[in-house]
Amino acid sequence: MQIHVVQSGQTLSGIAQAYNTTPEEIVQANKLPNPNDLVVGQALVIPIVGRFYWVQRGDSLWSISRKFSIPMQQLAEINRISLNIPLQVGQRLYIPPRTKRRAEFNGYIEPRGTTVSPALEASARQAAPYLTYLAPFQFQIQRNATLKEPPLNNFPSIARANRVTLIMVVTNIENEQFSDELGALILNNEQLQNRLLDNITTIAKKYGFRDIHFDMEYLRPEDREAYNAFLRKAKRRFEREGWMISTALAPKTSATQRGRWYEAHDYRAHGQIVDFVVIMTYEWGYSGGPPMAVSPIGPVRRVLEYAISEMPASKIMMGQNLYGYDWTLPYVPGGPYARAISPQQAIRLASQYNVAIEYDTNAQAPHFRYRDESGKEHEVWFEDARSIQAKFNLVKELGLRGISYWKLGLDFPQNWLLLTDNFTVVKR
Repeated sequence: MQIHVVQSGQTLSGIAQAYNTTPEEIVQANKLPNPNDLVVGQALVIPIVGRFYWVQRGDSLWSISRKFSIPMQQLAEINRISLNIPLQVGQRLYIPPRTKRRAEFNGYIEPRGTTVSPALEASARQAAPYLTYLAPFQFQIQRNATLKEPPLNNFPSIARANRVTLIMVVTNIENEQFSDELGALILNNEQLQNRLLDNITTIAKKYGFRDIHFDMEYLRPEDREAYNAFLRKAKRRFEREGWMISTALAPKTSATQRGRWYEAHDYRAHGQIVDFVVIMTYEWGYSGGPPMAVSPIGPVRRVLEYAISEMPASKIMMGQNLYGYDWTLPYVPGGPYARAISPQQAIRLASQYNVAIEYDTNAQAPHFRYRDESGKEHEVWFEDARSIQAKFNLVKELGLRGISYWKLGLDFPQNWLLLTDNFTVVKR
């Protein structure tokens, strides 16, 4: 696979010719919403085996071999060139496919209301071949330790058909927000805890869940040790059933980080207790905040580097957003919330308003501005092939377990193409 960024004046046919492929294959691979009106700065994934590289000024066979981690002799042999003849600027070289590593992938999926829409179910079917885990969101803890179930429809059968482990996501959400009061009630009452674990066991057996995933957020700082103790109890209980246990963690950069979202999440203890964690490395750019990248690579890296200082990298799944935001400018705190959009929707917007897509190399994220029909200016930050490849590189560099996506149902075909180019998906 190869990432190509559209330049001014380029056409689909010309791009296809440069890579020895066809326009139809590029359209199909990228599900192009604008095949006849490509956007300058739009990132395409070219569906070829390996990739091509065009020699730039200052390049040598040695420097290119280092760049792509391939022996210089092999690079020369593949391209039928001499080791002793200088390369020409603009000369095209073929780079063979990269070595894949095994990794795990989770997809949260969130039915809204009392039914699963056909589009959401179709999204689960399309993503399942690329997933290790499928996590319907969410089973809500009630104050009497029962659970409010989400609609599941065919999610269990989709998981079974694709050798995907079904994850039971258990939350302390009450009245559509995380509740510290509910968390405190459960975490400090042994009778309620035992009843909750009994109810989780019954439901998990009913649907075939094989991982119990606690996403308990906005807990009181004083409930940190109570949460750790509860997880130890849950681990002992579910081990007897042959199930895994996992948790979702807020993105911290130190053990002493202050704030209600962070203090009760003990990275070191979770790393010792559970089978794996999902670290929610997104929402730096959020719907109620100023325009910026949702998951800028620098802050993401800092969180993950702290995490691997507290727990094994093999237990860490990096959280990755499958969405971006469209902000109406000027940004006013407490003003209109940004609209969540998929990468495909972002490209359609750039095409509709005839604006180029820019790329922030520090954040490793694409963005653009446009003015709508009413004259209001907008700023859009989203994900593309370049930004997701940067995250894949980080996962490999740090030796992480894999990636957890929030959330399925948002169209991002380039992600799945590059996932299979970089990794072999572990199935359980």
